Parts: sequence; structure tokens; C-alpha cells
Amino acid sequence: MSLADHAVHAALPVQDLARARSFYGDVVGLRADAEESGGIFFHAGAGTRVLVFPSQGTSAGTHTQAAWQVDDIEAEVATLRGRGVVFEEYDFPSLRTVNGIADVPVGRAAWFKDPDGNVLGLVQFTA
Repeated sequence: MSLADHAVHAALPVQDLARARSFYGDVVGLRADAEESGGIFFHAGAGTRVLVFPSQGTSAGTHTQAAWQVDDIEAEVATLRGRGVVFEEYDFPSLRTVNGIADVPVGRAAWFKDPDGNVLGLVQFTA
């Protein structure tokens, strides 16, 4: 047996667990699976989960820490914007967003930050 045989989840540090509960539940739309003093597990698709946990450290905010695979990135971006999410805009030689969405080698992608600066992504893979 190897780790390839086991499920994996994202673990994101947050400063304020109540604020994270509101953001991931009300804004992102995830359902809390389990909540303890050590953090909150949120249910995502296909049996995956996201853990937010209280931490004295801060997010580096310099890279994607978790991403959701979506079928219609434009619809997901619009839904999240309607809930107040601000998408990152990038203009680099190798990556440029237009209205928050970039063409990337594997398809299309978009990024936003949670209240603690964790960078979260959406990706729509090319069929």
C-alpha cells in the first residue's frame, strides 16, 4: 500500500475560525462536515474535504493552496462574484487574466483569496 491508495485533503491555516466558517460555508458554499477546536472540515465534491484550522502563522499567499475542478468556470466565477468574492487579476508574460480568468496549458483557471490570504483556485480542464 502507498499514499497513492489514500484520499487527501487540503489543510488551510486561518487566524479566525468563525470568519473562516462564514467564508467557506456562506460565500464559497461548502457544507461543514465536522467541527472541533482543531478546525473545521468542509465537504467538497467527489468525497474530498477542505480543513481550515486555527494557526498563529499566516498564509504566504504566493501560490495556489487548493483548487476546485469545475465544468463551467465562467458560471462559477459569476456565482462567487455574486457572493462578494474578488478574483485576482494577473498580467505576467506567462499568465494573463481577463475578467479574472486565464487561459493555461491545461484549460482555464481563476484565483481568489480567503480572508486569511490563502490563494484558492478554480480550473476547467480542456476536454
